[in-house]
Amino acid sequence: MKLTFSPASPFARKVRIAAIELGLIDSIELVPATVVPGQPNEEYSRITPLKKLPVLILDNGEVVLDSYVIVEYLDELAGGGKLIPASGEARWKVKSDHSLLQGMLDSMLLCRYEKMVRPEPLRWQAWADDHWNRAWAGMARFEANAEALARPFDIVQIGLTCVLGYADFRFADCGWRKAYPKLDAFHDKVLTRPSVKVSLPPPA
Repeated sequence: MKLTFSPASPFARKVRIAAIELGLIDSIELVPATVVPGQPNEEYSRITPLKKLPVLILDNGEVVLDSYVIVEYLDELAGGGKLIPASGEARWKVKSDHSLLQGMLDSMLLCRYEKMVRPEPLRWQAWADDHWNRAWAGMARFEANAEALARPFDIVQIGLTCVLGYADFRFADCGWRKAYPKLDAFHDKVLTRPSVKVSLPPPA
């Protein structure tokens, strides 16, 4: 299998952490890819018309799209029920919590693009503020969600790790650690895991 990725992508980081935790990372070839808004990439568009990272390319040439779907595929490959509950109420709770985290990352990425990629005269501050507030309110939701912070390492904790890591990486002065001390303690704890350490984004 091959995984398209960028060291800076929190979505690709999620899959890398999951693959390590599931013991599958040695069966995956990491293929660096660059995707920049506003810049065509015909070669990558042939892999996925959405031009998003990451994509898992299977040995038969088929592709699995979306970081969550890739983790779900890998979890099943590893026997199932390891990072995503196999069934029942817990499965839907985990999927819902992860959807919130996915949306938070989407909003943070849009904030990054608005500030760094869009020409300054065209920037829409109110739009960027709205997206940042979505991510910030999401952090508040998890600060209050003791269950998500305390349960065994799963796709939600992996996703939260990637949200907080991306905040450190791209929004270092946002103050999330002071605002959310429980998330700060959670992040310090998961940083002791080899999968989290090795997948840290490069220095900004």
